[in-house]
Amino acid sequence: MRFNPRILIIVIIAISLIFIGIFYLFNSKQSNQSQTSSTTQNSSEITSEKFDYKASFAIYTNGTFRIFEDPKYHNLSEDVYIGSSNPNIVNIKKANITWDNFFKTLPMSLRKDCLTTGTIQTFCTNGEFVLQFYINGTRNQSALDQVINLGDKLLVTFERENSPVIQSQISSIPDSN
Repeated sequence: MRFNPRILIIVIIAISLIFIGIFYLFNSKQSNQSQTSSTTQNSSEITSEKFDYKASFAIYTNGTFRIFEDPKYHNLSEDVYIGSSNPNIVNIKKANITWDNFFKTLPMSLRKDCLTTGTIQTFCTNGEFVLQFYINGTRNQSALDQVINLGDKLLVTFERENSPVIQSQISSIPDSN
């Protein structure tokens, strides 16, 4: 029997192709597992990201501090609420909650120019008094449209324009820590 160099070359090429195939399959499986693991981890980070922070607010009408101790105001939403222990602290549990979203959970009505309390008292901007909004000490008439941020302090006040009592009202808003 004579040795044929062509057969040897074909056998070497076949063995090389088998090794290349095995190498390729092994590496592609590892790459897919790594990508799947990474995607699963990123998805779980996104879905398990929890929002749990606080802000605070105060409402004054004609110099009267509005109190929210009545249970009808407490824990009315899973996303944003006030509790009985400190009803001026807003608990935010979901992303992108605005001040308007929060006030809509309460048994009252608040718009840019008019407040109707839970006892059906109405305070609307008129020639003498203005419904004003302050976030973190700065006047912001679009406050209801603002997303509530960690530690924000909102003042809603029905007073004369630029009344000197507004600064003490801002100072009265509790810290949310």
